[in-house]
Amino acid sequence: MSYFSFELDPALAADPVFDLHRNGKMAISSTVSLSSRDDLSLAYTPGVARVCEAIAEDPALYADYTWTANTVAVVTDGSAVLGLGNIGPKAAMPVMEGKSILFKQFGGVDSIPICLDTQDVEGIVAAVKAMAPSFGGINLEDISAPRCFEIERRLDAELDIPVFHDDQHGTAVVTLAALRNAATLLGRRFADLRVVISGAGAAGVAITQTLIAAGVEEANVIVCDSRGIIHRDREDLTAVKAELAATTNFSGRSGGIAEALIGADVLIGVSGGSIAESALAGMAPGGIIFALANPTPEVPPAIAHKYAAIVATGRSDFPNQINNVLAFPGIFRGALDCRASTITDAMKVAAADAIAEVVSDDLRAEAIVPSPLDPRVAPAVAKAVAEAAARDGVARRSVPGVTPDSIAQPDSIAQATTA
Repeated sequence: MSYFSFELDPALAADPVFDLHRNGKMAISSTVSLSSRDDLSLAYTPGVARVCEAIAEDPALYADYTWTANTVAVVTDGSAVLGLGNIGPKAAMPVMEGKSILFKQFGGVDSIPICLDTQDVEGIVAAVKAMAPSFGGINLEDISAPRCFEIERRLDAELDIPVFHDDQHGTAVVTLAALRNAATLLGRRFADLRVVISGAGAAGVAITQTLIAAGVEEANVIVCDSRGIIHRDREDLTAVKAELAATTNFSGRSGGIAEALIGADVLIGVSGGSIAESALAGMAPGGIIFALANPTPEVPPAIAHKYAAIVATGRSDFPNQINNVLAFPGIFRGALDCRASTITDAMKVAAADAIAEVVSDDLRAEAIVPSPLDPRVAPAVAKAVAEAAARDGVARRSVPGVTPDSIAQPDSIAQATTA
């Protein structure tokens, strides 16, 4: 029951979006009964003291007897929220609540939205480390580049629970899944794809790294930022972009997006800008365009279809939506179930392969990834992630039905990931 009320602007009160968000989109509920004095004595004092003493004596019991085994912190500083930019922690809260209910709906993972009132790297790292004992994993969200790279790197190194910046890796995982299926559908060899990535922010960097980890030849990847192609001779590169220059564009191509796209098989847009139709004309025939800027794709789908056989966007009103909800609920479900200490590159690639496999029996140009509402996705991803964690030696708990080489079918996958 809520004991507060407030008057909304009449225009807002008539808007169903504001009606849905009133008083927030989530709440905390008890998992145990508190209907008697005996219930109270078990859930709280004196019974709770026995559990506290046991954990103090053996910290390994912590995850078994608290909510941490199934709870993730969704952490932001409000600096890069959706396409809204740096709107701050309070304005970011509706998005973080939304993320949390997606975790619960699709992965059965509990999560708490945390909006930090600092955009200082040291302050964010210190705050997350201080509250980490309350959670089984950390989902970083909507933190602007390049700070997001250092924040994730440091937290991953200093914490023994999974740390995952979804704007980077969730986007990369679903993009990889879509590209795998697009290549299969077109009869292309994945490793030979000539890929241009427009955008060198959080998503662009992660997509580049993930595609290379999955087998795309480094020499065949070109990354562009707002100043053009990233190459070794540029003198304006950040440390992250300098690393990109060292691991991509082996031919040393320079110029803008038009020069980058000459002969390209694949264009992946994560820049938020726009790409002229004339630049697309240089692509190899029958290619692939993923224009993922949201809400306005870098290339309108009607134009993209003139130059590509397969087109995807980040929007739900066009076919082939590259949506992070296909990735993060299952990734954390699998990581939490096996109590992984980190999320490795192999776990991300395994997640992408699992997403791609869901639609492998009905692969079409307008359906290279599953619907975000497909109930098969999260269990399949969770199983694949847990298996990869076991192979990589970062799993600290076995999951029933899941071994490094298991090939369980969907029914047993669902049982394993909810055990």
